[in-house]
Amino acid sequence: MHDKTQQVLEWAVSEVGVPGIVAEVSNPDGTTWFGTAGVADLTTGAQRVPGELVPIGSGDKAFIAAVILTLEAEGRLDIEDPVSTWLPGVLDTGGYDGTEITIRHLLSNTGGLFSTGLAPELVARYTSRSAFARHRFDAWTRQDLLRLAVSQPPVGRPGERFVYSNGGFAVCVALIEQVTGNTYAQEVERTLFQPLGLTSSYVRPEGETTFPGPHPRAYSTQFYKDGVDPAGVTPENWESMVEEPGLAPLDVTEFDTSWEPGNIVSTTGDMLRLISALAGGSLLPPAQHRKMWTTVSTEGANWLPHTRYGLGAFELDPAATGGIPVRGVAGSYWGHMFGALATPDGERALAFHTNTEAKSWELLFELARTGLAG
Repeated sequence: MHDKTQQVLEWAVSEVGVPGIVAEVSNPDGTTWFGTAGVADLTTGAQRVPGELVPIGSGDKAFIAAVILTLEAEGRLDIEDPVSTWLPGVLDTGGYDGTEITIRHLLSNTGGLFSTGLAPELVARYTSRSAFARHRFDAWTRQDLLRLAVSQPPVGRPGERFVYSNGGFAVCVALIEQVTGNTYAQEVERTLFQPLGLTSSYVRPEGETTFPGPHPRAYSTQFYKDGVDPAGVTPENWESMVEEPGLAPLDVTEFDTSWEPGNIVSTTGDMLRLISALAGGSLLPPAQHRKMWTTVSTEGANWLPHTRYGLGAFELDPAATGGIPVRGVAGSYWGHMFGALATPDGERALAFHTNTEAKSWELLFELARTGLAG
């Protein structure tokens, strides 16, 4: 039934350079399909298997958005609230104005915050293989992330344009805790993990640098050349700064990922349930569901192509997916690429993971074309 999807997995290993990949598909009749190619461990040759624990990277932005939209449905906040209503002073520095930036702006990456993933302070710690070795176990506190979010000047007025910014979601995590008096992890458990039965998913606790269950080894070649000044890296020139191709990948499995605002570990099976519920509307009330999928253009933003962005999630242009409307989440960082995609009715869904960072976004589009085809 999913022969073409299996062919894409094998292409990812043979042509794209992925060590190992898994994909899991849920079909309208309630059945699932699981496929794999490549290996989980380059040293032992161990195969990839169902149920592996993997970080979902920026897929966690959908969790953050869903928690906030649930709080709105409960009458505890409004996404049109200025950030300063809940976190006075946090966005009132470095040229930012928290009275003008709303929660919706942060969740849609339109708040004018700079692209935090390119912050020199962050990039410098992992810029080269030697820097990564020195800093891979560095811990980032919530205050560190809030400070990082405003460490560079604004890139525009609130609502002016889309610029992908982890910093805005770090602010949203702090806002969740301020509004509820609970930890972010507790609110994710209450509003998402329990209602959807995501029994294998969790927010990484402080200090965790590996996984408490089966997982693949993670490999990276996502490093800058020696001598590159992180301060000179921009969204326009970063590709020219990366190290030369052909170097053996570095094993980055053990890694403190507390710089990731949501920092969620999950499985492809759990993420099938999550994306089906978010895309199809079975989790959020109708008003909040509409808000999540009210999108803005990402054109010209040096981000995932052929997309429009909602609140913590995106829609793909059907012209790039063989005519199939697709909603999804995705993330990529050192050693990992994760994606979860679904049709807008939630009837068909696909989740995948590679044990290296994104080598080509075309992989995501190919999986959408094959795995979600009717």
